[in-house]
Amino acid sequence: MSFTSIPILDMALANDPSTKPAFLADLRHALLEVGFLYLKNVGIPDELFNRVIEEGKAFFDIPEEEKLKIEMKNAPSFLGYSRLSAEITAGAVDHREQIDLSTEHPVPLPDAPRYHNLLAPNQWPSPAVLPDFRGVFTEYMSRMGAVSMAFTSLIAEAIGLPPDAFDRYFEQPPEKQQHKLKVVKYPDVPRDGSRDNQGVGPHKDSMLTSYLLQASRHRGLQVQNVRGEWIDCPPLEGTLVVAIGQGMEALTQGVCVSTTHRVLSPPAGEGARYSIPFFQGVRGSTTFEELEEIGVGRVPEGVRELRRRVVERAGGTRLDDVEFTFRTGGRARTLGEATLRNRVKSHPDVGERWYPDILGEIREEQANAKGTSVSQASVAVEGRAVEAH
Repeated sequence: MSFTSIPILDMALANDPSTKPAFLADLRHALLEVGFLYLKNVGIPDELFNRVIEEGKAFFDIPEEEKLKIEMKNAPSFLGYSRLSAEITAGAVDHREQIDLSTEHPVPLPDAPRYHNLLAPNQWPSPAVLPDFRGVFTEYMSRMGAVSMAFTSLIAEAIGLPPDAFDRYFEQPPEKQQHKLKVVKYPDVPRDGSRDNQGVGPHKDSMLTSYLLQASRHRGLQVQNVRGEWIDCPPLEGTLVVAIGQGMEALTQGVCVSTTHRVLSPPAGEGARYSIPFFQGVRGSTTFEELEEIGVGRVPEGVRELRRRVVERAGGTRLDDVEFTFRTGGRARTLGEATLRNRVKSHPDVGERWYPDILGEIREEQANAKGTSVSQASVAVEGRAVEAH
């Protein structure tokens, strides 16, 4: 047995003691069997969602020279603008254009751990061309940070843990925690057939939870069930699409499932698809050992048994196109180090400028794994556990 559609949950039901138990039961089903869900009534006004979509789309219409002023490779933070087809997922080029933002932090001190380069100010488009962009997205990221923390507490309750079970993996106070966001444009496929329809290749999200605002009418997001079938996740007005990340799967010892997904470019003539995914951050200094401490020993046996039954119904196997790669080789001890290495994998142009040593290590590892030379490996640096949609 495998899912054939994505469940829809109403977060407002979690605020009413009379409806919360049913909400948690539905959430538990989504966590154990799907790893994806639609979430509505998250507490953000429709007006703000509409402004986010309007400003996000407008970014791609500003002059090219304005976008290049804030190009990602200008800074070691992996924040900023990425040209069309500049990112790699599953060893292939993603056909999308985007800007990466995050909740802002000051430039790190010289003696800070290297992964603190990811904590930095944003590269914002000039207010001369987009006067409202910064304010709108600053407010949205702040409000989405609160939504993600509230929803993570509900995840804990749904699998029989205390509401604060995951708090230790976030910065305190919560305002210090970095969260990330992308604004993405997927052009439609050229009529001449000059490229394939990979918007983003098959992957699993990296950390705990992510929240996608589908900003146009286009289909394209697909989720893979345990039979290997691709299930459409079309836009539904008034919802965010929530994806469970590999970090949450690792943290719960496989009880909450992280599911492979991909994005297909719109067919020729249908125009561009837009999406705005928000990625909940975690404390970068968290070690993999800390993540595993909570583990299966604290998830109640009844919930673990439910997950075992799901696996048994699926034939005891899990068919998908992406291996579980939350531990990035043996070089990363903390989540911050792992995140930095994954960013270098996904954006080798930034790696070449700011992290040539890490990029060299990655290429050597891949060459050894594939039996190729480092020069051959350099043409296709592979990113697997990535941030997309």
